[in-house]
Amino acid sequence: MVETISEAILEPDLPICDPHHHLWDFPASRYLLPELLADLTSGHNVESTVFVECGSFYRASGPEPMQFVGETEFVGGQAAMAASGRYGPVLACEGIVSRADLTGGAAVREVLESHIRAGNGRFKGIRHAGAYDPSPDIRRSHTSPPPGLYGLASFREGFAELGKLGLSFEAWQYHPQLGEVAALADAHPDVAILLNHVGGPLGIGPYAGKRDEVFALWKAGIEDLAARPNVWVKLGGLGMTTLGFGFHRRDPRPGSEELAEAWRPYLETCIEAFGVQRGMFESNFPVDGASCDYAALWNALKRVAAGCSASEKAALFKDNARRFYRLD
Repeated sequence: MVETISEAILEPDLPICDPHHHLWDFPASRYLLPELLADLTSGHNVESTVFVECGSFYRASGPEPMQFVGETEFVGGQAAMAASGRYGPVLACEGIVSRADLTGGAAVREVLESHIRAGNGRFKGIRHAGAYDPSPDIRRSHTSPPPGLYGLASFREGFAELGKLGLSFEAWQYHPQLGEVAALADAHPDVAILLNHVGGPLGIGPYAGKRDEVFALWKAGIEDLAARPNVWVKLGGLGMTTLGFGFHRRDPRPGSEELAEAWRPYLETCIEAFGVQRGMFESNFPVDGASCDYAALWNALKRVAAGCSASEKAALFKDNARRFYRLD
C-alpha cells in the first residue's frame, strides 16, 4: 500500500461543494458511497458534491441511447441514501451530470428528458467527453470520440437540445482541442459550458519533457476561451497521470505544499483568465487519488487560494459550483 504524508487540515471550517467526483465498481477499483463518504469526512468541511458521469451502471437492456439513463438512476439512489441523514449531513451527489450521445441529433431530447425524470431534480447536465489525440500514447476518452467531435453537425444538433431544456454541458478534451470548445461556445452562446480539469494540458507521450512549450499553448487557449461568457472552468484534475507530473509513481505520495507548487501556475492562470466568478475548485476523485489523498488535495487547493479574500474563497470553493449547477 502506498504511504501518504499525514498533515493538518488547513481552514477546516471553509465550506466546500466538490463539483466533480465519480462513483464506480470496476474489477480493480471500487469507489461507491462508503468510499466517497470516507473521503468527504476526512477533515475538510465538504457540505455537498456533484457526480460526473464515468460509465457506471448503464442499463443492460433496452434501446442503446437510453441505456445511459441507468447511471442517473444509480446515482440518484446513492444521493437519496446520503440525503436521508443516516450517514451524516453531507449531501453527496446533490447534483448529477450524466451522459448522452449528442451525435444522435435532435432525437437525443428523449434521452435527456428521461435523465430529468430519473434524476428527481438532481440531474443538471451532460458530459460527452471529446478528449482525443492522434498519438497512440494518449488514451482517448471513455466515449471513444472521433477527432473533431464538438464540430460535427450531428453533435451540434444534439447539443442544441441542451439549451432548450436549460441543461449545461461539461467539456473534457486535451489542450490542443481548446479551440474546438471555443467554436462550440460561439455557436451556442445560450448553453453554459463547464471546462473540465483546467482544459487538460498533456504531459505524456509526445508532450513529455515539453512542459514550458505545452504551458504556453495551453495558456493561450485558456485566455481565448475565457473571453466567452458562457464558459466556466473547473480548477483541478491535475493529479491525473496524463498531465505528466509523475506523482503517482512516488512513495510516499507528495504533500500539499509540493502539490500546490506544481499546480499553482495552471490554477492561477485559469482564475486570472476566467475571474473568481467563473471558476470552481474540484477533487476529480478517485481519479486524482493516483497522485494524493483527498485531504492533501484540498489542502493544496487552499494553499493556492491563500491570497484570496474571504469572499473570493467562498466563490471558488462553494458558491460558484452551487450557482452553475443551480443547487440553491
